Amino acid sequence: MTAADHGTTRTTTDARRPRRRIARWVLAGVVGLLVLAVAGYVVRNLAYARWDAWRAERAGFVEKRTTIDGSTINYAEGPDNGPPLLLIHGQATTWQSWHRVLPDLSERFHVFAVDVYGHGKSARVPEKYTARAIAADMEQFLTQVVGEPATVAGHSSGGLIAAVLAADAPQHVRGVILEDPPFFSSVLPRAEKTFTHVGLHTAAHEFLESGENDFTDYFIRHANIWNLIPGIGDDIQRHALSYRRNHPGEPVRLFYAPPTLNNIFLGLESYDPHFGDAFYTNRFHDGFDHADTLARVDMPAVLIHTNWMYDKNGILLAAMSGEDARRARSLLEDVEFYRVTTGHGFHFEDPDHFTQITLDFEGRIKG
Repeated sequence: MTAADHGTTRTTTDARRPRRRIARWVLAGVVGLLVLAVAGYVVRNLAYARWDAWRAERAGFVEKRTTIDGSTINYAEGPDNGPPLLLIHGQATTWQSWHRVLPDLSERFHVFAVDVYGHGKSARVPEKYTARAIAADMEQFLTQVVGEPATVAGHSSGGLIAAVLAADAPQHVRGVILEDPPFFSSVLPRAEKTFTHVGLHTAAHEFLESGENDFTDYFIRHANIWNLIPGIGDDIQRHALSYRRNHPGEPVRLFYAPPTLNNIFLGLESYDPHFGDAFYTNRFHDGFDHADTLARVDMPAVLIHTNWMYDKNGILLAAMSGEDARRARSLLEDVEFYRVTTGHGFHFEDPDHFTQITLDFEGRIKG
């Protein structure tokens, strides 16, 4: 081999070294980005509630309490920046479920977000766990606390309450926003083929008969939510149960679970299972005919319908089917209908869209 040959070999090797270094840098950068993405995902899953709460507090919301007909109602009130807006949350959540829309809504409204009886820091009064009784106390809340007619927005079971309030006390309601309420589907016997009845309401009823004292633990063991996560549902269930038993009295927080799942556990911590039992026995609907109530709503209304489907067993995995939504829409005299492509918690999953719908609705009411 000649000296020239040796020189050629060294030159080729030297040429490859920069390329290898670049490849290593690129690989390190990709790995670093993946680590940052995973870390950001985990931080979001664990810290979203504190971040949302901080934004609401920064916007000026203050938690307060009042007594209505002998029962404590806990609520949050924002700054007086416009007409009053009353927010009524859904079952097994609290007023904090509205956190993500509060900062923007508070810029144009005087927002009041209540804890429904049996939730959050409001009274546990099973004798009032009917749509009519809660709506009657919400009317008194509008009279005693708000002091003037308000736009009322209700999510899920809160939408049922909002509809009763609008129908029974039209002098106190300027307009009503019904966010994916379970019209018709939540009434027995139809309710027996819905996901909420099979899962939450049945678990609440059986828990009360079990003699156990930790509903969150019972719910994790018996609810059918894990069937919606094929392949890994059992593993998540075991982890959630282990977390609960290692952190008694604290909401379950799974670092890999998105906020939509962790939010379920957050609301369960202060949930009175007697509220779910009122649905299980159908007592929540005492004196409450859905069709008649909707037909009596004579002010502007918004009806929002989220994604829905039936499973292989014919269980409705949603609040309303397409037919339920069409029927509700046909009964409302002055309604604007929105079909949105999110899960049941539309205002939580797509807060900007919910806020825009609410702002547009206010313009419609004034117009």
